[in-house]
Amino acid sequence: MDNFIVERIKNFPIIAAIRNLEDIKDVYSSNCEVIFLLTSNILILKDAIDDIKSHEKTAFIHFDLVEGLGKDYKAVEYLKEVVKPDGIISTRTNILTYAKELNIPCIERIFLLDTQALKTGLNSIKQIEPTAIEVMPGVAHDVTKKLTTEVYQPIIAGGLVKTKEDVINALSSGAVAVSTSEKSLWFID
Repeated sequence: MDNFIVERIKNFPIIAAIRNLEDIKDVYSSNCEVIFLLTSNILILKDAIDDIKSHEKTAFIHFDLVEGLGKDYKAVEYLKEVVKPDGIISTRTNILTYAKELNIPCIERIFLLDTQALKTGLNSIKQIEPTAIEVMPGVAHDVTKKLTTEVYQPIIAGGLVKTKEDVINALSSGAVAVSTSEKSLWFID
């Protein structure tokens, strides 16, 4: 399953980051194959994932941002058994570790604020061994390039990616994809 997810990400290396559920319909006519759902609540989450999948898109849920979802292992089990996303995104080591135990593809989101954050992120990546890593901000190209020499997982650059030049620079620095809420980038060739 992990290889399939990584291939979808690489196939079109721009991931639609959805912060407003009304934007999902725009993704359906785009070239994006993967969606990062960065908003939702437990009342509509399953319907949103079912809708995304019915349009043959790969759906990742940002675990930390779903309203009403407990931040514990039962919440992970609920996602796997009821909601059935293609994977989850989180900054929480315990949640990602448990998701991996349940064979849920997971993306670890790390924030590169300073040298200590990078060191902490690397330690966490080695512990969890996620399917992929999302580096925030996505325009930290020098750090992304360094990270590609430290880990074997694919790196996704996310946050502050607003232009085609940002996409090119992120991919040139070693990221396999970018995640962005900038709709115009979802349609580039």
